[in-house]
Amino acid sequence: MSVFTPVSREQLAAWLRNYSVGAPAELLPIAEGIENTNYFVSTAQGRYVLTLFEKLTAHELPFYLNLMAHLARHGIPCPAPVASLEDRYLGELNGKPAALVSRLPGKSIVSPGVGECAQLGALLARMHLAGRSFDGHLENPRGPKWWRETAPQVRPFLDAERQALLDAELAFQSAHRYADLPRGPVHGDLFRDNALFHEGRLSGVIDFYFAGVDALLFDVAVCINDWCLVDHAADRSLEARRSAAFLSAYADVRRFTREEVQAWPAMLRAGALRFWLSRLYDFHLPRPGELVHAHDPEHFRDILALRAQTGADLPGLDGNAA
Repeated sequence: MSVFTPVSREQLAAWLRNYSVGAPAELLPIAEGIENTNYFVSTAQGRYVLTLFEKLTAHELPFYLNLMAHLARHGIPCPAPVASLEDRYLGELNGKPAALVSRLPGKSIVSPGVGECAQLGALLARMHLAGRSFDGHLENPRGPKWWRETAPQVRPFLDAERQALLDAELAFQSAHRYADLPRGPVHGDLFRDNALFHEGRLSGVIDFYFAGVDALLFDVAVCINDWCLVDHAADRSLEARRSAAFLSAYADVRRFTREEVQAWPAMLRAGALRFWLSRLYDFHLPRPGELVHAHDPEHFRDILALRAQTGADLPGLDGNAA
């Protein structure tokens, strides 16, 4: 559980007077997440999620909140920000920027099957198409610029073998530019714990606070690297049936371009590099907080090393290109 900024019932009640949602009946800390403080909030009017932003600034946050509002208006099942009485999505609570969003039904699943992967692939494509009309812009905050800035900070914690892998991958990615790929708003962090299922159906996508504008294929790679691993703790290979189901369902909604097919192996590596670096940073350079949980960086080190070795042998997009 990550609670960097505690909130009491009394503090919440005073803050909620700025909204037309009623008095709080329940306040429960959420046991996931390492970036922000999150609570489930219930009132007589409904169920919500309260987020206090620990890193993001009031200047950056309108992009994320406006993107969620845009996607929700276009039928994407995602949290819809609640406006205050002053018609603002963003407020302040206990000295931190804070927002209230709708709470979606369902729970995340640990072991997705072919059907769940297909549902997510189709929804991700719908989300990418809906994002085309969004006029906000923020470059992916965990993109190549962030990689270059973060790598020197975590490199001293690595042994020689891992330093060599990091250096080689940064050099590889610097030689692969993705300017010709379709771009738009991406979720950037759509792991299994950020998708909800209810009665067998995908009921929502949550936690957009790593979103940004990037190659749409980056979003696909992030999902595949998490959702489609083989069911073996020591194996980071991609399982062919679930990978094919995800990619085919996505392509039924938005066809991949030939340039995306060519970039696919390198983009899978980019997705792995991004999360290896972020997990290294959170593990070795944590900030103070209550009950903070950081994920094991070795999981994505293994994925990156394997993707770099297998290259073109990875399950691909070839049959799903326009």
